[in-house]
Amino acid sequence: QVQLVESGGGLVQPGGSLRLSCATSGIIFSIYAMGWYRQAPGKQRELVAAITSGGSTNYADSMRDRFTISRDNAKNTVYLQMNSLKPEDTAVYYCNGDIRTMTGRGDYWGKGTLVTVSS
Repeated sequence: QVQLVESGGGLVQPGGSLRLSCATSGIIFSIYAMGWYRQAPGKQRELVAAITSGGSTNYADSMRDRFTISRDNAKNTVYLQMNSLKPEDTAVYYCNGDIRTMTGRGDYWGKGTLVTVSS
């Protein structure tokens, strides 16, 4: 059973920073792209950033200059460094992985970590 577990969320003041982590565990053959998504109250889930196994990245335009996605393939972990946080960044942040296991290749999600940006 593959699990993705996010951590690092919390309450931060506007202009502050947070670093989210997503650790992947289980019997994993390969991890292809990994990504971070977020869902604010009353809104649809949206892509924040994604990174391929080779390190190529993709960002939502509104977060490109403030957020940085990275991954440690040896640890099967992906990170999201968030700087200059704004109240509109408040959301539940979800980790996503395109992962091959014993039963095949599939799309896996974590349960999310809440980020609240407020003074």
